[in-house]
Amino acid sequence: MAKYPFLSDEWMTEAKKIREEFSGQGAPSAHTVRMNQIITDVPFGEGTMEAHMDTSSGEAFMAGKIKVAGDMTKLMAMQSGAPDPTAQSVAARIADITE
Repeated sequence: MAKYPFLSDEWMTEAKKIREEFSGQGAPSAHTVRMNQIITDVPFGEGTMEAHMDTSSGEAFMAGKIKVAGDMTKLMAMQSGAPDPTAQSVAARIADITE
């Protein structure tokens, strides 16, 4: 299996393909969260990367270490439920493609 540097364009493309494979299979998110992300310590090159997360469609995906500015209560509420088996499968597949 091919591996790609974390957050590289190639990694993003492959991670999106994996998410699409599992689309509609997971449990809906219990909370609606819209979050802008600014990644300041990219594993390649200099600079930052801007991204977002939006669970209003009923699906959520989040992993890794983050620093939060703003209302953390919604983010903490997302951690209160049991892990979704589909989300765990997606995370494992993405880990497999990550250098």
